[in-house]
Amino acid sequence: MERKCRSLWSPRLSKQLKYTGKADPDRWCEIHGIAHRLGIKTNATMLYGHVETPAERVDHMLRLRAQQDATGGFLTFVPLAYQTATTKLVPRQTPPADSLRTIAASRLLLDNFPHVEAYWVTLGEETASIALHFGADDVNGTLEDERIQHLSGAQTPAGLAREQLFRMIRDAGKIPVERDALYNVVQVYN
Repeated sequence: MERKCRSLWSPRLSKQLKYTGKADPDRWCEIHGIAHRLGIKTNATMLYGHVETPAERVDHMLRLRAQQDATGGFLTFVPLAYQTATTKLVPRQTPPADSLRTIAASRLLLDNFPHVEAYWVTLGEETASIALHFGADDVNGTLEDERIQHLSGAQTPAGLAREQLFRMIRDAGKIPVERDALYNVVQVYN
């Protein structure tokens, strides 16, 4: 059965939630497809750990996979753990084991994506470090004052120094590599 990049969210969720001011899934895929055909690389994300089912996560990733097969323009997939904050959609933060399973599944399902990111801001430093053994190959960078996830309730620091990132990567037995936004290697830190 051919999957198209359509309805990234389930009909069940679409009926429950109104996405005012946001592109619907079909439009989102269309926009990324246009960018890719113009030679503009983009990233894809998935918010998880709130109201979706495991099957809906898999469906989301398979639809991203289909879009990548069609246009080949995604550089990285970034699974974003939902921050509970004051919304109370869920009683507690999704556990680290769920984040690691999500990253592992994304690496297997999105083998046509060059990179899978373990975003330390939503995962925490320890889980992001471990995620480098679950299919992630990127932990993002030295943010100075991250605000979006922190406004949503992230309990991690608003920024990390280069040395902290090096420690996180080396704790996983990996070699830190500085990259630019297009994943070109800037410097390898042996």
